[in-house]
Amino acid sequence: MATTRRTFLIGSGALALSACGNGVGGDGAARIDARVDATRDYLNGQYPGTIDLANRAAGVLYMPLITEAGFGFGGSYGRGALRIRDVTVDYYSVTRATFGLQIGAQQYAHALFFMTEDALGTFRRSQGWAANADVRYATPEQGASLGKETTEISPVIALVFGQQGLIAGATLGGSKYTRIIP
Repeated sequence: MATTRRTFLIGSGALALSACGNGVGGDGAARIDARVDATRDYLNGQYPGTIDLANRAAGVLYMPLITEAGFGFGGSYGRGALRIRDVTVDYYSVTRATFGLQIGAQQYAHALFFMTEDALGTFRRSQGWAANADVRYATPEQGASLGKETTEISPVIALVFGQQGLIAGATLGGSKYTRIIP
């Protein structure tokens, strides 16, 4: 049986939606918090520099599991929690749409460290915050030394880690973070 692009996209979208669920009326918040705890503990164990970074940050948004798939058009979705002084204050989802030469699927995690109160306030007040040029992206290899670097010039630092799977290509796209009620 030949798989068409349309069948692949519809199947990928259905799989992503069924895997994510909205959690309303369920144990969504507890499940997100447990995943966030595990993500935070993993970061602290693997990249000790993130401990100091988190201590200096006004807040940290942990996105423990983001699932991404693409074949020409692509998308990703994940849920996480914003923590201030390691206490969950809000829950967020992130969606990303992409277009370009791409094929594959992967899962990964990321954390956004809001290094200023202004950056954190802008994020929390927005109806849907999109990552922009103010975000400094760091690689896992930098994670061990991030806490020791000068971060005052970067209002938001994003650390992407734990990639599994394979997605290849060159795409254009953007990520949007939206407050949710799990």
